[in-house]
Amino acid sequence: MNAPFRFDHVGSLLRPARLQDARARAMDGKCTAAELRAVEDECIRDVVRRQEEVGLQAITDGEYRRTFFHTDFLQQLGGVTIEEGEFKAAFRKDDGTRVGFKPPTMHVTGRITHEKSIQGADFDFLNGCTTRTPKVTIPSPSMLHFRGGRKAIDESVYPNLDDFYADLSAAYADEIADLARRGCRYLQMDDTNLAYLCDDEIRESTRARGDDPDELTHVYCRLFNEAIKGRPSDMAVCVHLCRGNFKSAWVAQGGYEPVAEILFNEMKIDGFFLEYDDQRSGDFAPLRFVPKGKKVVLGLMTTKKPELESKAALIARIEEAAKYVPLDQLCVSPQCGFSSTAHGNDLTEDDQWRKLALLKEVADEVWG
Repeated sequence: MNAPFRFDHVGSLLRPARLQDARARAMDGKCTAAELRAVEDECIRDVVRRQEEVGLQAITDGEYRRTFFHTDFLQQLGGVTIEEGEFKAAFRKDDGTRVGFKPPTMHVTGRITHEKSIQGADFDFLNGCTTRTPKVTIPSPSMLHFRGGRKAIDESVYPNLDDFYADLSAAYADEIADLARRGCRYLQMDDTNLAYLCDDEIRESTRARGDDPDELTHVYCRLFNEAIKGRPSDMAVCVHLCRGNFKSAWVAQGGYEPVAEILFNEMKIDGFFLEYDDQRSGDFAPLRFVPKGKKVVLGLMTTKKPELESKAALIARIEEAAKYVPLDQLCVSPQCGFSSTAHGNDLTEDDQWRKLALLKEVADEVWG
């Protein structure tokens, strides 16, 4: 089966203690960049082996070289600067407690350019560690717009936002072309914005700043399509929609209905990784808009809690989703990464591997 696979995962994995220690020493100036990368290399080799042992066909580097899933990539584009703690959406846990964290906001202060290969060396290393399908995860291009909006894009540089979108998609196209030349055939773009636009409160705040949520959904689909239009015909491209994932906390809630018809039909990609681990994600009815030929990876298992789900309950959920989209177009995965930032979610590495092993059992039982 081509990617996405029946049993897949979003990409990020909990960082082992020795990697966390090396990062801390690097921050304190007690470890060189070369020494840190050597530790990263060792840890990536180990986590690749664990992924293979648990039965995954899509193999990532666990995002072990990153602090944040998005800023580490986006700040390497020409014209982008980072400012801390401006995004106003609050992270919270299911018990109502709030997490004192505001992710960095990207600002566009110059023309967007692709100045160098961003993921190339990391892909080359990963590709050399596995005989299975190496999967590259990068932030979606819309991540450079939504959180800051028009105010985060210098009007003297981009008086017309269409020019900003054109430069941004061209920069992504260059990065994707570089990955393709290196042999990458499975690319996932991680996006919080389209899932945030399912939340009534965030939709209202988006309108308040002057953006129409439905028009933004169209815009972001076009941005994706322009970014990937030059990809090889055998490169699978997916998007993962996330409602926030930091230390087991989240930002948004609401089913996919507000974006489903536009998203599933206008975004010209191969698969959608969708969070479906709790009631915040709504029901499966929006899947009725999924056209033939596109796959939906059901994120039924939470990465936010250590408790292991019931196999029977997971299978029942797949059967429920199959009422709206054919079973042959469905796959299964965790709802998000286990460590979208280096901080990680509130569970152990053993919990992580138990959860992935159970999902493999579920996929084997459902699809054979």
